[in-house]
Amino acid sequence: MESEQLFHRGYYRNSYNSITSASSDEELLDGAGVIMDFQTSEDDNLLDGDTAVGTHYTMTNGGSINSSTHLLDLLDEPIPGVGTYDDFHTIDWVREKCKDRERHRRINSKKKESAWEMTKSLYDAWSGWLVVTLTGLASGALAGLIDIAADWMTDLKEGICLSALWYNHEQCCWGSNETTFEERDKCPQWKTWAELIIGQAEGPGSYIMNYIMYIFWALSFAFLAVSLVKVFAPYACGSGIPEIKTILSGFIIRGYLGKWTLMIKTITLVLAVASGLSLGKEGPLVHVACCCGNIFSYLFPKYSTNEAKKREVLSAASAAGVSVAFGAPIGGVLFSLEEVSYYFPLKTLWRSFFAALVAAFVLRSINPFGNSRLVLFYVEYHTPWYLFELFPFILLGVFGGLWGAFFIRANIAWCRRRKSTKFGKYPVLEVIIVAAITAVIAFPNPYTRLNTSELIKELFTDCGPLESSSLCDYRNDMNASKIVDDIPDRPAGIGVYSAIWQLCLALIFKIIMTVFTFGIKVPSGLFIPSMAIGAIAGRIVGIAVEQLAYYHHDWFIFKEWCEVGADCITPGLYAMVGAAACLGGVTRMTVSLVVIVFELTGGLEYIVPLMAAVMTSKWVGDAFGREGIYEAHIRLNGYPFLDAKEEFTHTTLAADVMRPRRNDPPLAVLTQDNMTVDDIENMINETSYNGFPVIMSKESQRLVGFALRRDLTIAIESARKKQEGIVGSSRVCFAQHTPSLPAESPRPLKLRSILDMSPFTVTDHTPMEIVVDIFRKLGLRQCLVTHNGIVLGIITKKNILEHLEQLKQHVEPLAPPWHYNKKRYPPAYGPDGKPRPRFNNVQLNLTDEEREEMEEEVYLLNSTTL
Repeated sequence: MESEQLFHRGYYRNSYNSITSASSDEELLDGAGVIMDFQTSEDDNLLDGDTAVGTHYTMTNGGSINSSTHLLDLLDEPIPGVGTYDDFHTIDWVREKCKDRERHRRINSKKKESAWEMTKSLYDAWSGWLVVTLTGLASGALAGLIDIAADWMTDLKEGICLSALWYNHEQCCWGSNETTFEERDKCPQWKTWAELIIGQAEGPGSYIMNYIMYIFWALSFAFLAVSLVKVFAPYACGSGIPEIKTILSGFIIRGYLGKWTLMIKTITLVLAVASGLSLGKEGPLVHVACCCGNIFSYLFPKYSTNEAKKREVLSAASAAGVSVAFGAPIGGVLFSLEEVSYYFPLKTLWRSFFAALVAAFVLRSINPFGNSRLVLFYVEYHTPWYLFELFPFILLGVFGGLWGAFFIRANIAWCRRRKSTKFGKYPVLEVIIVAAITAVIAFPNPYTRLNTSELIKELFTDCGPLESSSLCDYRNDMNASKIVDDIPDRPAGIGVYSAIWQLCLALIFKIIMTVFTFGIKVPSGLFIPSMAIGAIAGRIVGIAVEQLAYYHHDWFIFKEWCEVGADCITPGLYAMVGAAACLGGVTRMTVSLVVIVFELTGGLEYIVPLMAAVMTSKWVGDAFGREGIYEAHIRLNGYPFLDAKEEFTHTTLAADVMRPRRNDPPLAVLTQDNMTVDDIENMINETSYNGFPVIMSKESQRLVGFALRRDLTIAIESARKKQEGIVGSSRVCFAQHTPSLPAESPRPLKLRSILDMSPFTVTDHTPMEIVVDIFRKLGLRQCLVTHNGIVLGIITKKNILEHLEQLKQHVEPLAPPWHYNKKRYPPAYGPDGKPRPRFNNVQLNLTDEEREEMEEEVYLLNSTTL
């Protein structure tokens, strides 16, 4: 996005750059930007915003230049800065791919010259595998470190291990010989804060002291986390997935994947999870992995100098992040393909798979949970599902879709309100308030007091002979006539009914607090809270179906499968299906989500229930809005992202969206051989556009190419320093041959080699449906609109986003109908063969007969506004 335009539009006032220098809560505004403002103004002319660079198909510095003009050409030697991008700009995908092909040809042409060149060629070929290997190693190691530290600090809120301070509660009691089966978590080595401070293990005083210490540690962790984010790395807040999706689509946010962000996000993610807030670490782990991929890519010139190639590494890194987050390497690859990646060639698929494999191997070697698994809540079920269970599974899918639609609307509404109220200007205070409310309400309920991952583990786990949870407090039925399984379906005991009420309260608590927690200025993931909500609902439904089958086993739907004494219903399976449904309702993931949950359980036979629930949740959620939570936050924050999932079904034309519009300044253009250095510098200083079309002359308006503002500035500055005779009155020539000049004229400046000779163009009659498709699939930043080779205007990515936003708000654009396509513009030349006069590139000097026929069409073209 054009930096000056961002400043005018208020983006910088709420950007991450401004947060870096924030010195108070009031200055720490939303790091993700402001709500997208589509009110047009004089700053919103063509070539502003995030669309600045023309489409390049030839990227040699000084290539195709006549040898007789080498001395006058600036770019025979590469100039530092030419072809690079500023912060908040969008990359030119086509130009970057051309640069990579040219680099590849150059390496192949030299590799047979010497052994050293052959070695460099092999290094270049293997650099892609090396960078994803390093990314996988670092992602797995950091994930293991985060898991171990988060578990220890979570248990620190309740007590401490005196024998080894670095042990969490479970590890502390592993070596104790004084634990019992019923109270396996109690051992002399582990002391609660009440025992250490007041010397009481039971009673009201002990409960109150533990309550106070729980709140104290929760607030301390939350305050430390938000303070570190505010002072050192504002980019470390949030999930990171919306920004990563935007970056992978070609947008540049300097520092978002830097070393400071990686360091602070790793530390504060541990603190945020340990504070007990309703958030998870799985989403931020994707951000951590992408930071690793970005840092390691700078070790290899193949990726450090090419933004498009770097995004292939980031796609592989996101797969590694999900691999260590859920212990699902294949699911991570599919997540990268389905959810975050914008450009995903086949070799990126292989490297993503390898990165996910390496990351999972490293995490398995660390074994952070001590269960030889990659995640805490790995489960295995041995009871098959039955056909009649599809109905409750689909009901859970409906619940997941409704929850997703509610959460997206509620969370976006709250985030929008946070931006527009004074409360949003004090993010530290907001985090403290949310953490305090969470801790105060969570402690009395054992299911909300638990770490969310441990809660999901308990809800997923099937009741066996070694389970002592109140969810497994069933009454043994001695009248069962036939024992089919070791643990048959049994009537629920008092503990089960008590647990159901506690789970209902926990469900309400999680739903409310997750809405207000996601988006605060600490690292906050959404995967685990959504899965916890679905797991709670699923476990409740599973217990209900189980008891229904036990007491009414003679009903026709149970009679065939549920015999007396048989293990018919598995409530933990319902929790797993509910978790997948709720996560799918929020993110609208389908294939990757099913594979992730399948890898969690290790059972192929549960794919059909998962698919049914996930698809149902997506259909129900799409009925209320097709955007997932990440797309909604991208749109809220004003990022230039064109979602490939959206369909464009309207009948507007390119001429209806292009700029300039009526009452706009004329299109700023350069001529190929009759402008001076001063003329170009004045145009650059007086405008804020990122580039200028180059035409043959003011009379013909025929398109020659496209010149970038940044390249023009760098080239002119370099010419003044390195070439003698270049002054303000020097003629600037974009043509291949320098025109004849008087002998006393100053030395001309040739800039043809910085000119994009093949900018992407569409005609004024091109349907916007096709234009939008071209922008999405080619990653364009802008395209020029022409009529018979004459430049009429320009369409930028920002114009596309504005147009789509207006259509979403059901504002009918003032677009002419299709039958106006035949004679939109008069001929370029009049009856006498001379060019017609122009206004905003449209010929207006018509004969009376032509004027009568064309007046309405020309007016429609100039007056169409959005």
